[in-house]
Amino acid sequence: MTDHYAALGVSSHASLADIKKAFRQQASLHHPDRNPSPNAAERFRAVQKAYEVLSDPAQREAYDSNRRRNLLDDPLATAQDIWHSYFKSILPS
Repeated sequence: MTDHYAALGVSSHASLADIKKAFRQQASLHHPDRNPSPNAAERFRAVQKAYEVLSDPAQREAYDSNRRRNLLDDPLATAQDIWHSYFKSILPS
């Protein structure tokens, strides 16, 4: 499961304004036309998908509900996925 909050670099309690601001920053940083990194397009798509889900109240509620369920059902796998996404976002490829 992809952590959309980690993709944007915001907390799960972020406001819509914070999500929008983070999206603009991340999209600018990872846009394939501006970033020569080979994984820029992939990161840009992840940022777009995260914004699409988190900016829509109904989708965000469903995502948060599923996220909480996954944390309770398999906390080890979820924690590993979250850390993997976090390190992938901060370490250059």
